[in-house]
This record gives sequence, structure tokens and C-alpha cells, in this order.
Amino acid sequence: MKKVLLSFTRFPVSEKVSYYRNVVAKIIGNILFLTPEIPVTELTAALDQFDAAIVAARDGSHIAVSALHDCEVATDKKFRILAHYVDKIADGDETTILSAGFQVSKNRATRVKEALTITNGSHSGNVIVDIKAIEKSGAYIIQIAEGAGPFLESDWRIAAIVTQARYELTGLIKGKVYSFQIAAVTPAGTTDFCAPVEKLVM
Repeated sequence: MKKVLLSFTRFPVSEKVSYYRNVVAKIIGNILFLTPEIPVTELTAALDQFDAAIVAARDGSHIAVSALHDCEVATDKKFRILAHYVDKIADGDETTILSAGFQVSKNRATRVKEALTITNGSHSGNVIVDIKAIEKSGAYIIQIAEGAGPFLESDWRIAAIVTQARYELTGLIKGKVYSFQIAAVTPAGTTDFCAPVEKLVM
């Protein structure tokens, strides 16, 4: 679901004012946003005050800089409220959000865990077998073969049958390539073995 990207609160001050004024311009007359929680007149007044504070702070005086900071915080708060209002109206629709002048968040890429990953173990000659948990599985069969394949069925041997999705295999030969595959034992039977994963044992 798309939402308003709130990174505008981290923009430089001069860029922030321009961004906010563009948002106000897009909101005015937009039939999708007729009743913002903060009226457009109040937003415009806040931006005028923000602009004045920027000019006043150019002399570098502590009071003026502090006043600018206070004005920036107050203006950011108003536009976060506006962003929340736009999100409610848009209900995840990217075009609606863009029509309000805001930027749109990107969808987070969903990281899909591999069925099987093999990493270095705690000692030389060991590997960690990390299995993507399979629902209702009572055990996992870990098979191992020497080399990188292709393999005949007879090349595989059972290295372990475990009940946990993470297991450390020991006693392998350092510097040798092994291939691994797993199957899950479930109430419906044993699943097919996953695609083999190769690992150079360290």
C-alpha cells in the first residue's frame, strides 16, 4: 500500500519551503481534498512566517536562529498532519497522493527466505544448515553429497534427521565442496527434496 513519504521533514530549510508551497498549490482547488484538517490559509500563513524567519536568521544571531528552528518544527508538524489527512483520503492510491504534491513511499521488497542456506559453522569442518520452516513439519531430513553435481540418487546420503530448522553439521573435510538438500516430514508425508545448495567447507 502506498503512503505519503515523510522524508520532507529532513529537507534543507530552503528546499523544504519550496516543497511545502508546491503542496499547498496542489491542494488548493483539488476536489479530492476539500476539507483538510488544517485550512490552506493557515498553512500559507505558516509558510510566510517560515520565509520571514529564514530571512531574519541570515544575520546568524542566536535568537533568530532559534526562532527559525521553532518555526520549522511548527511548520513540519502542520504538514505531517496534512500528510496524514492525504493518506486517509488516498487509501493507498498513488495517483491521489501525487495529486496533493507529496512524494510516494516505495513498496518494501519482501525478502523471501531460501528453502535452504548453508553457512560456515562454529569450527573448521562444520557448517550451519538453516532451513525455511515448513508448516506442520515434525522433522527435516538433511542429505549430503560430495562435489557440485549433477548427482544420481545414490550419491546422496542422510547426514541428519532433525526437528529444528537450524542445525550444525560437523566432521566435514575442510576445503572440499559439498552439496546439501532437505525434505520435510509432515503428517501428509515427506516432501520432495529442495534444490541442492553447494558449499565450500572452511
